[in-house]
Amino acid sequence: MPASRIALDVMGGDHAPQALLQGAVRACEAGFTAERLVLVGDQELIAAGLAELGGNPGCAVQHASEVICMEEKPAVALRAKRDSSVSVATGLVKAGSAGALVSMGNTGAAVGSATLGLGLLPGVRRPGIAVTMELTDHPVTLLDMGANVVPKPEHLLQYGIMGAVYSRDCLGLESPRVGLLNIGEESSKGTDLSRGAFGLLESSPTLDFVGNLEAGDLFCDRAEVVVTDGFTGNVVLKLLEGLSGFLLGKVAEQIDAHLEEDGERWTGEVLSAVRHSVDYSEYGGALLLGVNGVCVIGHGRSDAKAVANALTLAARALDADVNGDIVRGLNSGVTATPDDGVPRD
Repeated sequence: MPASRIALDVMGGDHAPQALLQGAVRACEAGFTAERLVLVGDQELIAAGLAELGGNPGCAVQHASEVICMEEKPAVALRAKRDSSVSVATGLVKAGSAGALVSMGNTGAAVGSATLGLGLLPGVRRPGIAVTMELTDHPVTLLDMGANVVPKPEHLLQYGIMGAVYSRDCLGLESPRVGLLNIGEESSKGTDLSRGAFGLLESSPTLDFVGNLEAGDLFCDRAEVVVTDGFTGNVVLKLLEGLSGFLLGKVAEQIDAHLEEDGERWTGEVLSAVRHSVDYSEYGGALLLGVNGVCVIGHGRSDAKAVANALTLAARALDADVNGDIVRGLNSGVTATPDDGVPRD
């Protein structure tokens, strides 16, 4: 049981601990096994919050006396707050008392804690954040979304392999196509990074590489996995989130202005279905692929639904042995490197 347990950072996020506890209870009510869940945070706040929700459904509780806030600098906070909830959750995974951690808190702190605390899988050079959205009629996974802003071509190759394994194991896509985000379709386009990554991805014996994709191709069913650097990926993610909210708001205004009866109800139903396409909280959050343990990073403003989905995603990744398959995929697709637990160039 310990290796299959999931440590939830109850203190991380804009709506902690209430939303986190509500999400945990919601997941248990939907069939998630309560014994698999460890709630990490201030034990008094956890006990009080669960009492308001009808009591503890059977989850373990691990006390953590400190919290890393959203605005804190990750490296400084991780050193200063050794007993923070995200650090304690990571420690449970490192000790084998859990197999996965889930955090909706400071993204940099979660990435740093998991990367340094757990080390990297054998052969992995850099971890990558994989975000999945329903941009077409099936899931599309983009990585990296912010973990590695200055990658090398071989890092992007590994992202392609890790993303393909994740798409197959967790999303049920048998033969995911992999594309490289670029400013044009020709192999000669883009930076030295893009051109170098193109050559490596194209020559990979394990990938169904479809070539370069322009940003608009994200919506055109060209690939199930899209690879880019963390800087570009994070900009794309924030643009998708912001633009979708802006456009949906404008559409809602126009619909309501031209409808008389049931306009508000109808508008809400339709736009909710559309918003689903660009809301990665539908999958609970983003997997940090490449670390030696399952790590799900959620949005800071995650609600109970997103938390419950994140727990489900973590359990799915654990049960499918995504990390084992990543190691096997890397061994068959690239030359493995010694694993010293430290990010490599």
